[in-house]
Amino acid sequence: MQNDPEAISCEPLGEGGDSRVAGTDHFTEGPPGEGTSLTVNNQTTTSPPEDPWAGPELKDTETPWEELDTKGKVFRCAWTSLRILLVFTCLYFFICSLDFLSSAFRLLGGKTAGRVFQDSELVRNPVCGVMIGLLSTVLVQSSSTTTSIVVSMVAADILTVKLSIPIIMGANIGTSVTNTLVSLGEITHRNDFRRAFAGATVHDMFNWLSVIVLLPLEVATDYLYHLTGAIIGHMRLETSKDANKDLLKAVTKPFTKLIIQIDSKKIGLIAKGGDKDYSLLKTCCLSKKTTTTNETGYNITQTNCLKKCSHLFVDSGLTDSVIGTIMLIVSLTLLCVCLFGIVKLLNSLLQGHIRTAIKKFVNYNFPGKAAYFTGYVAILIGMGFTVLVQSSSVFTSALTPLVGIGVVSLDRMYPLSIGSNVGTTTTAILAALATDTRGGTRQLQNSLRIAMCHLFFNLSAMCLWYPIPFMRFPIRLSKFLGNTSAKYRWFALFYLVVGFFLFPLAVFGLAQAGWEVLTAVGTIFLFVVFAVGVIKFLQRKKPEWLPKWLRNWKFLPVYFRSLEPLDRLFKHMFGFCKMCHHHHYHQHNHHHHNQRHAESAPINATENEKML
Repeated sequence: MQNDPEAISCEPLGEGGDSRVAGTDHFTEGPPGEGTSLTVNNQTTTSPPEDPWAGPELKDTETPWEELDTKGKVFRCAWTSLRILLVFTCLYFFICSLDFLSSAFRLLGGKTAGRVFQDSELVRNPVCGVMIGLLSTVLVQSSSTTTSIVVSMVAADILTVKLSIPIIMGANIGTSVTNTLVSLGEITHRNDFRRAFAGATVHDMFNWLSVIVLLPLEVATDYLYHLTGAIIGHMRLETSKDANKDLLKAVTKPFTKLIIQIDSKKIGLIAKGGDKDYSLLKTCCLSKKTTTTNETGYNITQTNCLKKCSHLFVDSGLTDSVIGTIMLIVSLTLLCVCLFGIVKLLNSLLQGHIRTAIKKFVNYNFPGKAAYFTGYVAILIGMGFTVLVQSSSVFTSALTPLVGIGVVSLDRMYPLSIGSNVGTTTTAILAALATDTRGGTRQLQNSLRIAMCHLFFNLSAMCLWYPIPFMRFPIRLSKFLGNTSAKYRWFALFYLVVGFFLFPLAVFGLAQAGWEVLTAVGTIFLFVVFAVGVIKFLQRKKPEWLPKWLRNWKFLPVYFRSLEPLDRLFKHMFGFCKMCHHHHYHQHNHHHHNQRHAESAPINATENEKML
């Protein structure tokens, strides 16, 4: 076989690519984005590089409409209508699963979140305030709940407006954990997962960068505090009990209330110092308070239940933790099933010309110089949809699988996420407008002031990270995370656990040691991050400015510059299978190449299995 000029064999070349070489034929595939080359008789043909961030162009395998008979056309219409109906059905239960997930986290962590707000020493530290907002939002899976609790505590004079601003910033970060969880549903498809994870984390990166820049600015200048104070001072305020309307709840509540109902007000009561033994499970749906005077002249107020709730767990006798665990399993299962159904149905519907047309419409840019303003229209659309559904998590989570299959581009997801961030601030504003003003209008002013701080924080972040294309760092950072998670699947879980749990807890631990320790460690950490960023920039743009030993990272131990050692460790400990970096990219080309040379010589199956 070695002497046959047409025979070929397979040999992996490592991470950079793979090659089949023998005689005069040479077939090489590089990583996604670098294209493939085929050398036959010393003549090389290179295919154009594939963009891993662009969705696959699926060919339309259906018979053209004009070639169908009447029966075929009727069947086509019925089948298409059924799939569209199934998409909306899956989307409905997908939204319900997010509601169940929120209920599960509230039952498991709601009391902890409420107690965190009571620690005045931690709240006084701005960095800890951010982490309190982040952890509370992760625990209750709702930034709306966190901001509403903060607004009510400000109205009750338990928290001041200044102390509440960092908590609101942290809630902004925590709200992005939901769509990051949703992106894990694409983990079995490498390039889809690359896009979905990047589409989810672009929201994270935007919020983290905003806090890193704007929190020190607020601590130094109090610009949000003074700006909102000036605005509130010139407003004539009037409370409205009917202000807090939720369109999404009106659609999903008929189903979700049959399964479980949570009394979120009890989390606020715990935060205000109420009974910590409250069960968050709602058992009474309609009650009436009656006041009577006893023999000693004291007034006694009793709450009588007029209508008992009728959800699945009302008389179960189970604790909040057990019910929360059950609901967590149910919600995650339902979420994955619905997400799988949505992706499969959309891939079935959006093929060929239909997919191309929808991609062009969704990612359309205005012609000429007006193209600059396309993103601002997307921001308004994201804001509008979020105001309608009163949940940024639902809106961005619904978009995440669309980014994964390539219908919505990452560049379009970014302004939509920014708009969603701005739109979600209406929840706090509506909660503030519903504040009880029997104690005076100052309560309404303070609660509305912190809600306005939330709004202007997001507007400031938008002005910082969007108008100038060069400043759109969240897109580049999310692409880095997407590429990393596509190569190492475990990195996505690592990112979730570290970013949303371990890092905030580490900050709390340092805060307990004293603000001096927290400041010292934080300064060193930020300096290292800044130095690494500058060096990487110079390595890419001006390597001649650096000494030779600093032009790459090889001077560092491998554990400090690569995830490969961790990858090997996880494979050894847990049996994780690190799939080939190019599996889905190669699959079509391998098949094509095998067909081309099937008669010449069979490809070594063992080597193929090693590569794939």
